[in-house]
Amino acid sequence: MLHGTIFLMHYVVFDLETQNIFQEVGSSDPTALDISVATVYDSETEKYTTVTINELEKIWPIIEGADALVGYNSNHFDIPLLNKYYPGDLSQIKSIDLLEDIKSSLGRRIRLDSVAQATIGAKKSADGLQAVRWWKEGNIKDIMKYCEQDVRVTKEVFEYARKHGHVKFKDGTRNRQILLDTAHWEEKQEVAMTHSLFF
Repeated sequence: MLHGTIFLMHYVVFDLETQNIFQEVGSSDPTALDISVATVYDSETEKYTTVTINELEKIWPIIEGADALVGYNSNHFDIPLLNKYYPGDLSQIKSIDLLEDIKSSLGRRIRLDSVAQATIGAKKSADGLQAVRWWKEGNIKDIMKYCEQDVRVTKEVFEYARKHGHVKFKDGTRNRQILLDTAHWEEKQEVAMTHSLFF
């Protein structure tokens, strides 16, 4: 694939916030946690949808329409956790996990914040621990704002990587480039989605 050539792909960028942390549930399994808020960005409508745990059914049709789900650490965290609530099986949808591609190129994991600042000049507005504190305080509005900001940042990093074939990260004071093999992103995966919901 030539960088700079972007094919039409219907993708959904998503992120989850949780009500609790691993230490509280005594497990490192994401499915032991509970979702507080979820945001999805739909490339077809260019709309962001942010919902609380009680409204998750609103995002199922958006997710089911996607050729690919895009996230950051999503294969290990967000997909297993969201699958706990989803009536079907989200692992049947193609997944693009930016962190996984970065790790296979760089050899280690780096934080989204570091990548976003160096690549697109954007920052996350808080962190997951703060989001858990907000949940305990009943401050749902700030969690929703933070989760949506995370998805905006992930979407911009993804679109940059898709166009240029690399991302950057802060290494001390200088920016370094990480080359990414994005060819597999563009391969359409034919799946027979087993929807358990009727729309």
